[in-house]
Amino acid sequence: MDVTATRRPWLLRKPTADSTYRLFLLPYSGVGASMYARWPARLGPAEVCLVQPPGRENRFREPHYGRYEDYAAALVDDIRPLLDRPFAFFGHCSSALAGFATALHLQRLGLPVPDRLFVSSEVAPHDGPYGRFLEMDDEALGVELAGLIRAMGGRPQPDAIEVGLGVLRADLAANRRYVFPEPVRLATAITVIGWTDDREIRPEQMVGWRDYSRDVRFVTLRGDHHAFLAAPPALRGEIMRDLERTARDADT
Repeated sequence: MDVTATRRPWLLRKPTADSTYRLFLLPYSGVGASMYARWPARLGPAEVCLVQPPGRENRFREPHYGRYEDYAAALVDDIRPLLDRPFAFFGHCSSALAGFATALHLQRLGLPVPDRLFVSSEVAPHDGPYGRFLEMDDEALGVELAGLIRAMGGRPQPDAIEVGLGVLRADLAANRRYVFPEPVRLATAITVIGWTDDREIRPEQMVGWRDYSRDVRFVTLRGDHHAFLAAPPALRGEIMRDLERTARDADT
């Protein structure tokens, strides 16, 4: 059976059967997989696979996942047949925690783990929960959500803001619940990506990730908190550098 022919609710589009590497992109709080609309379909050796959590966009009628642990378990159940070749996760802000939770879940089950976890603009789990969004009221969150929609190239509409607020509140609640007393070591490499003009998470606040793997690489790129949305060349270059290195190592 061709697993790519089976509908996968957690992926926005079907992966191809002949891809040799898969890069799963996880959307962050309040929005869905379409936030990666400006990313290419491939990055180096990797096919880009857009993860779509429940409660948003084409899955808006489904109940929210609740906790990152439940997010990870449901995602793994869905994409497990696709983990038959090298893969990696990319998450920005809160979705970096979802990516970490999924990698940890795979590790604890004894299943294949990602070759690399790309963490953009997020503190390590034992240094959180952190972020000004966590303490905002609905009015302030609505302003931020409208700004994000504009950054994604859209026009904020009242109905869309109201729906997005419900998702955002639930996502932020999941973030608040995800508390680690101390670091947990992953059997996967980590690339930690900071941004020079990021007002939400400064690069120096991300150093705690160094305790989560034996192979941790820190990169600081030019741009603000939303710069990743356009998949700028510098970001694509750093991702491809790591993925191509992994592909070379697998061939030797």
